[in-house]
Amino acid sequence: MEASPNDRLHFGVMAFGCDHYNRRCQIRAPCCNEVFPCRHCHNESTSTLRNIYDRHELVRQDVKQVICSVCDTEQPVAQVCTNCGVNMGEYFCNICKFFDDNIEATSMPSDYRDKKVWILCNDCNDTTEVNFHIIGQKCGHCRSYNTRAVGPPVLPQ
Repeated sequence: MEASPNDRLHFGVMAFGCDHYNRRCQIRAPCCNEVFPCRHCHNESTSTLRNIYDRHELVRQDVKQVICSVCDTEQPVAQVCTNCGVNMGEYFCNICKFFDDNIEATSMPSDYRDKKVWILCNDCNDTTEVNFHIIGQKCGHCRSYNTRAVGPPVLPQ
Protein backbone atom coordinates (compact mmCIF):
# COMPACT_ATOMS: atom_id res chain seq x y z
CA MET A 1 0.00 0.00 0.00
CA GLU A 2 1.41 3.39 -0.99
CA ALA A 3 1.78 6.11 1.65
CA SER A 4 -0.68 8.99 1.46
CA PRO A 5 0.69 12.50 0.78
CA ASN A 6 -0.08 13.38 4.41
CA ASP A 7 1.88 10.36 5.70
CA ARG A 8 4.78 11.35 3.46
CA LEU A 9 4.71 14.96 4.69
CA HIS A 10 4.99 13.91 8.32
CA PHE A 11 7.43 11.01 7.88
CA GLY A 12 10.30 11.16 10.37
CA VAL A 13 8.89 13.84 12.69
CA MET A 14 11.17 14.17 15.75
CA ALA A 15 13.58 11.53 14.35
CA PHE A 16 16.15 13.92 12.87
CA GLY A 17 17.97 17.04 13.98
CA CYS A 18 20.57 18.09 16.51
CA ASP A 19 20.79 19.19 20.14
CA HIS A 20 19.20 22.53 19.22
CA TYR A 21 16.30 21.59 16.94
CA ASN A 22 14.31 18.58 15.75
CA ARG A 23 13.87 18.93 12.00
CA ARG A 24 14.33 17.00 8.80
CA CYS A 25 16.92 19.09 7.00
CA GLN A 26 20.41 20.46 7.29
CA ILE A 27 21.58 23.84 6.03
CA ARG A 28 24.42 24.78 3.71
CA ALA A 29 26.11 27.78 5.31
CA PRO A 30 26.59 30.39 2.56
CA CYS A 31 29.49 31.98 4.45
CA CYS A 32 31.75 28.88 4.29
CA ASN A 33 29.80 26.47 2.02
CA GLU A 34 29.79 23.77 4.74
CA VAL A 35 26.75 21.69 5.79
CA PHE A 36 25.48 21.85 9.39
CA PRO A 37 22.36 20.66 11.23
CA CYS A 38 21.56 24.28 12.26
CA ARG A 39 23.08 27.74 12.64
CA HIS A 40 23.92 27.09 16.29
CA CYS A 41 25.93 23.98 15.31
CA HIS A 42 27.69 26.11 12.68
CA ASN A 43 28.48 28.89 15.14
CA GLU A 44 29.75 26.45 17.77
CA SER A 45 32.01 24.82 15.18
CA THR A 46 33.42 28.02 13.68
CA SER A 47 33.91 29.82 17.01
CA THR A 48 36.68 27.35 17.92
CA LEU A 49 38.68 27.57 14.68
CA ARG A 50 42.41 28.00 15.30
CA ASN A 51 42.75 31.00 12.98
CA ILE A 52 40.83 33.83 14.61
CA TYR A 53 40.17 35.38 11.18
CA ASP A 54 38.31 32.24 10.06
CA ARG A 55 35.86 32.48 12.97
CA HIS A 56 32.43 33.72 11.93
CA GLU A 57 28.72 33.39 12.62
CA LEU A 58 25.98 32.35 10.25
CA VAL A 59 23.25 34.83 9.41
CA ARG A 60 20.17 32.58 9.29
CA GLN A 61 18.36 34.77 6.76
CA ASP A 62 21.21 34.31 4.25
CA VAL A 63 20.73 30.52 3.95
CA LYS A 64 19.75 29.60 0.37
CA GLN A 65 20.24 25.79 0.29
CA VAL A 66 19.04 22.94 2.52
CA ILE A 67 19.66 19.20 2.44
CA CYS A 68 16.75 16.86 3.17
CA SER A 69 17.70 14.50 6.03
CA VAL A 70 15.36 11.80 4.68
CA CYS A 71 16.58 11.53 1.06
CA ASP A 72 19.77 13.65 1.13
CA THR A 73 18.62 15.96 -1.69
CA GLU A 74 20.16 19.43 -1.74
CA GLN A 75 17.70 22.10 -2.86
CA PRO A 76 16.64 25.74 -2.41
CA VAL A 77 15.08 26.58 0.96
CA ALA A 78 11.47 25.35 1.14
CA GLN A 79 9.28 23.61 3.69
CA VAL A 80 8.65 20.48 1.60
CA CYS A 81 11.41 18.41 -0.02
CA THR A 82 11.25 18.61 -3.81
CA ASN A 83 12.38 14.98 -4.13
CA CYS A 84 10.66 12.88 -1.45
CA GLY A 85 7.83 15.22 -0.39
CA VAL A 86 8.66 15.21 3.32
CA ASN A 87 7.96 18.28 5.44
CA MET A 88 11.44 19.40 6.52
CA GLY A 89 9.90 21.18 9.51
CA GLU A 90 6.37 21.27 10.90
CA TYR A 91 7.11 24.95 11.56
CA PHE A 92 8.80 26.84 8.75
CA CYS A 93 9.53 30.52 8.19
CA ASN A 94 10.86 31.42 4.74
CA ILE A 95 11.98 34.86 5.93
CA CYS A 96 13.98 33.55 8.91
CA LYS A 97 14.94 30.29 7.14
CA PHE A 98 13.85 28.47 10.28
CA PHE A 99 12.61 24.87 10.44
CA ASP A 100 11.40 23.05 13.57
CA ASP A 101 9.37 19.92 14.31
CA ASN A 102 9.02 20.60 18.01
CA ILE A 103 6.64 23.60 18.32
CA GLU A 104 3.55 21.60 19.23
CA ALA A 105 5.54 19.27 21.51
CA THR A 106 6.30 22.20 23.81
CA SER A 107 3.91 21.78 26.71
CA MET A 108 1.86 24.72 27.82
CA PRO A 109 1.27 25.79 31.44
CA SER A 110 -2.19 24.77 32.67
CA ASP A 111 -3.38 28.41 32.66
CA TYR A 112 -2.93 28.51 28.86
CA ARG A 113 -3.88 24.98 27.75
CA ASP A 114 -7.49 25.86 26.90
CA LYS A 115 -6.91 29.49 25.90
CA LYS A 116 -8.16 30.37 22.41
CA VAL A 117 -7.05 33.33 20.30
CA TRP A 118 -8.07 34.75 16.96
CA ILE A 119 -5.34 34.94 14.32
CA LEU A 120 -4.92 36.27 10.81
CA CYS A 121 -2.70 34.16 8.58
CA ASN A 122 -0.20 36.26 6.65
CA ASP A 123 0.06 33.53 3.99
CA CYS A 124 -3.56 32.65 3.12
CA ASN A 125 -5.33 35.66 4.77
CA ASP A 126 -7.73 33.38 6.65
CA THR A 127 -8.94 34.44 10.10
CA THR A 128 -9.45 31.57 12.54
CA GLU A 129 -9.76 30.87 16.23
CA VAL A 130 -6.96 28.55 17.40
CA ASN A 131 -5.43 27.25 20.60
CA PHE A 132 -2.90 29.70 22.01
CA HIS A 133 0.73 28.56 22.01
CA ILE A 134 3.59 30.50 23.56
CA ILE A 135 5.87 29.88 20.54
CA GLY A 136 3.39 30.49 17.73
CA GLN A 137 -0.14 29.98 16.43
CA LYS A 138 -0.75 27.65 13.49
CA CYS A 139 -3.29 28.64 10.85
CA GLY A 140 -6.17 26.18 10.83
CA HIS A 141 -6.58 26.63 7.08
CA CYS A 142 -3.08 26.34 5.53
CA ARG A 143 -1.13 25.21 8.66
CA SER A 144 1.39 28.07 8.42
CA TYR A 145 2.83 29.67 11.55
CA ASN A 146 3.16 33.01 9.74
CA THR A 147 0.27 34.47 11.73
CA ARG A 148 -0.61 37.43 13.91
CA ALA A 149 -3.12 37.89 16.69
CA VAL A 150 -6.27 39.83 15.86
CA GLY A 151 -9.58 40.50 17.55
CA PRO A 152 -12.58 38.28 16.90
CA PRO A 153 -14.48 39.07 13.70
CA VAL A 154 -17.27 41.60 13.98
CA LEU A 155 -20.51 40.20 12.61
CA PRO A 156 -22.92 42.54 10.81
CA GLN A 157 -25.97 43.55 12.82
